[in-house]
Amino acid sequence: MTRNAPELAQAKADGLHNIGEAAQLSGVSAKMIRHYESIDLIPTAGRSIAGYRLYRDSDLHRLRFIKRSRSLGFSIKQIETLLGLWDNRSRESGEVKRLALDHAAELAAKIREMQAMQNTLEQLARRCQGDDRPECPILEDLAQDECCGGSDDALRADGQQTVKSDR
Repeated sequence: MTRNAPELAQAKADGLHNIGEAAQLSGVSAKMIRHYESIDLIPTAGRSIAGYRLYRDSDLHRLRFIKRSRSLGFSIKQIETLLGLWDNRSRESGEVKRLALDHAAELAAKIREMQAMQNTLEQLARRCQGDDRPECPILEDLAQDECCGGSDDALRADGQQTVKSDR
């Protein structure tokens, strides 16, 4: 600890925030704040004489930026890029737009994949009697080894049967 480190009370009087306050004001947990600091998404926090982390309002703003980016599904790597663009006042907005549109396209692809999974599960559930008999098309489908030449019949997302070929 350095002699220039303030007492916590003085730091608070100077508008600095300890990690608990930073978490409350930013909506990011203290654990995630420490993590973001460890991976350099936010600058290393200053310290009080007692060793408490101290955060500036600009750090809180950056934490809110990260939180909002995460809520939109951006990865840590994408957030690093976004933060770099945000910090670069000579950036071109076209680069930011491209990143956002690329991410939107990734989300759309994931949505299509999840809708296909949902449709498949709904089709399988419709084929299952759901009674006291042991036969279960859902379990039979899950037991198929589709990747390595298992059953020739597979259920598509639309519920239609397909036959694999050896092409």
